[in-house]
Amino acid sequence: MAIARHRAGRERRPTLEQVAERAGVGRGTVSRVINGSPRVSDRTRVAVEAAIADLGYVPHRAARALAGNRADAVALVVPEPETRLFAEPYFAAIIRGVTSELAEADIQLLLTLSSTASERERFAQYAAGNRVDGVLLVSVHGEDPLPELLAENGIPAVMNGRRSADEAFPHVDGDNVGGARAAVRHLLERGARAVATITGSRDMYAAQCRLDGYYAELAASGVDEDEGLVAHGDFSEEGGYRAMYELLGRRPRLDAVFCASDLTAAGARRALREAGRSVPGDVALVGFDDSAIARHMDPPLTSVRQPTEEMGRAMTRALLAEIAGEPAAAPGLILPTELVRRASS
Repeated sequence: MAIARHRAGRERRPTLEQVAERAGVGRGTVSRVINGSPRVSDRTRVAVEAAIADLGYVPHRAARALAGNRADAVALVVPEPETRLFAEPYFAAIIRGVTSELAEADIQLLLTLSSTASERERFAQYAAGNRVDGVLLVSVHGEDPLPELLAENGIPAVMNGRRSADEAFPHVDGDNVGGARAAVRHLLERGARAVATITGSRDMYAAQCRLDGYYAELAASGVDEDEGLVAHGDFSEEGGYRAMYELLGRRPRLDAVFCASDLTAAGARRALREAGRSVPGDVALVGFDDSAIARHMDPPLTSVRQPTEEMGRAMTRALLAEIAGEPAAAPGLILPTELVRRASS
């Protein structure tokens, strides 16, 4: 490994970023030109092709194709610790969707955890060594550089979720804003007067979208915002437990809570029980994901269902199409969500 890195450094192989700078365009535009996307103007295409010729840039994927070197394997990268991977049903559902789609294509799955910057850099180097044909990214945080590291090395990749509203990297996501709005609307329609929310991790766009949906539905219903009704969690059960106690201390008269995940709602339910508050008699409770946790809670949890397994299948189909060199119709796909009503609200 050390020798290979040393040789690559001496040869100073041109990068995707250098091509983009020479052509005066973004990195994503260069990738679209290389992939033959029709969503590029003739003028831009000529500029990028000229920059590629001037620099002598050879995409990694093209080099692999010329060599006929296929790994017949795809990596699923989860930038989270093991404890979270195995505690949250969301990841299990994603993996089920991915494996079912890969099985039909007779491709192996490599599951990788990369919770630190050094682990992500090592994985990017590993993937660049032709050990996988593409990469699926799950639970990507806002400042995660791994998508760009993969793009720089010409490695096909698709994300589950987005890092911002203008995400250009290929992705599959659920309608987080719409789902949150449906949850809050339901609570208001059942007569709640003080609807609180426990958010997810603040550096994840999905959490921000669910908070945006909470605020948007309050505004649409003519309800004033109250920052005292907002507590920040991290999608975990313990985060929900701590945030629920925080809310009860600040706003003891709250009568409904929208939680950013079912696991968070489970923690909130535990705190409410300890505080002597009944669900839904004193406090109505709604989660997000509609996982097995929601169905087995006492009382069963009203939750926003997102098609998690289908997201796993859809992102896998998108990745396999990218590996095959098929141009993408659009950079992202947003799947619908729906509210499943149960006894907690």
